[in-house]
Amino acid sequence: METINQESLFTPMTATSSENAFKAAKDVLVGGVNSPVRSFNSVGGTPVFFERGSGAFLYDLDEKPYLDYVLSWGALILGHAPKCVTAALHETLVKGTSFGAPTVLETKLANLVTECVPFLEKVRMVNSGTEAVMSLIRLARGYTKRSKIIKFRGCYHGHGDSFLVEAGSGVLTLGIAASPGVTAGAAKDTLIAEFNDISSVKEHFTRHPGEIAAVLLEPVTGNMGVVLPETQFLTALRTLTEEKDALLIFDEVMTGFRVGLGGVSMRLGVTPDLLALGKIIGGGLPAALYGGRAEIMDHVAPLGPVYQAGTLSGNPLAMASGLATLTELRTHEQNHYGILEKHGHRLETGLNAIATELKVPMVVTRMGSMMTVFFTTLSKMRNFNDVTSLDANRYGQFFHAMLKQGIYLPPSPYEAWFLSIAHKDADISKTLTCAQRALSEIISRS
Repeated sequence: METINQESLFTPMTATSSENAFKAAKDVLVGGVNSPVRSFNSVGGTPVFFERGSGAFLYDLDEKPYLDYVLSWGALILGHAPKCVTAALHETLVKGTSFGAPTVLETKLANLVTECVPFLEKVRMVNSGTEAVMSLIRLARGYTKRSKIIKFRGCYHGHGDSFLVEAGSGVLTLGIAASPGVTAGAAKDTLIAEFNDISSVKEHFTRHPGEIAAVLLEPVTGNMGVVLPETQFLTALRTLTEEKDALLIFDEVMTGFRVGLGGVSMRLGVTPDLLALGKIIGGGLPAALYGGRAEIMDHVAPLGPVYQAGTLSGNPLAMASGLATLTELRTHEQNHYGILEKHGHRLETGLNAIATELKVPMVVTRMGSMMTVFFTTLSKMRNFNDVTSLDANRYGQFFHAMLKQGIYLPPSPYEAWFLSIAHKDADISKTLTCAQRALSEIISRS
């Protein structure tokens, strides 16, 4: 691909409506945002305020289009405002938004999820991934009557106190080691292991015999960037937890229905005891669930003593949106996931080819339709230590060079890119052309 002869990507942009909107937001919202990574602190500059989305594109307050690779952090696998979802929402909206009482939609979505992920015998709907994982940890402790959990350095499982120890995602993006407000008591029962290192897990079981309730992980990480499990790592975790009478918990809030219809557990053939799902199962609305074997799930109230509740859990709008999304994915499974895999592969190989041609130290890690571009001299990313070796400054330059060309990437070097079925061949071509131009200019200015 040839470099496009246009105005330099490093020429300052003119003032936008987003700058005025951000200034107003900072007067009343903490940091001007409602989730830290949206602030652009990691990449610099002013966050873009969006007015609407359609297909693979977002449109800012000035109606400038951006090809979107964030997709509400992975939730919008069908793209923005797909007709099947908007029609389901309209039909449901006129009947009411929330009842705080059971609806048939909850059962329909639960049945569809358990048909796609057969080891889920029972589930409980909640409103967010954070809530799902918090509930799973409480359940694991209540079921096993043990207090300690093992999590992995760099894995992010929401903002619950137990999880903000050596976490990824926004915590890593903002350079926060843990978080003020998390007490030593809340953190003391969280043990930290290294991703892709089974010996670090075994060491904890040796030091704390009979005390560990569960091992919790993202089986494919997305919150320190996409890092893949090495061969036999997940299988070894499954064997070890069974030997030690501990539970294995997969946090597939990000990967569930993203890397395949059944997520990582179905794609790689490793079955956890408990599973958290989110993002895609709400189709862009707040929804998540946790579930697993009936024997364990029956410990949740009202059947058992482990309490968890939520006023808006299973609300009709989120259930309708999720049901429409998953029905579309299941009905057209081969076609949709085939397209996602094809475009993901083309984007991965194209970016790697550009990096090789321009001699840019960079590696792309991908599974299915989620990937991360790491600016690093390493040839492979295995764990948190590898991830923290990346060049965050170069990513910031790349981010803004792509943004100026109308490509919206995650505003953090530690997050995943996502594809939707709304992305077309021409969109991938444009992205690769813009990436070559961006990297060429960055190298020329180094």
